[in-house]
Amino acid sequence: MPRVKRGVIHLKKRKNLLAAVKGYTHRRKKTIKLARPAMLKAGVNAFRDRRAKKRTFRSLWLIQINAACREHGLSYSRFIDGLKKANIAIDRKILSELAKNHAPVFAKIIEKVKA
Repeated sequence: MPRVKRGVIHLKKRKNLLAAVKGYTHRRKKTIKLARPAMLKAGVNAFRDRRAKKRTFRSLWLIQINAACREHGLSYSRFIDGLKKANIAIDRKILSELAKNHAPVFAKIIEKVKA
């Protein structure tokens, strides 16, 4: 059986690792010993924050909708209750977009909710 030398594989792994940590600060971008745990920790943070991002954006949408509703003399909770009673099924992301960028359309929705 011939001898297997793994230099090529080692260099490929090292090159890929150093490419993944490009842009990190100090020795974490240059040395394998510090780059590996830095990359693993970055992966953990990325995984966690992909889920936290959903919560963060939803709370942002609620704040934007509430602010737009208050301009028309309505609270957020009464607005959402009115939407459900009027059978208007628009999600909060679209409502916040309407409130922010299309104020006349949002005003018409508020009028339907108040009626």
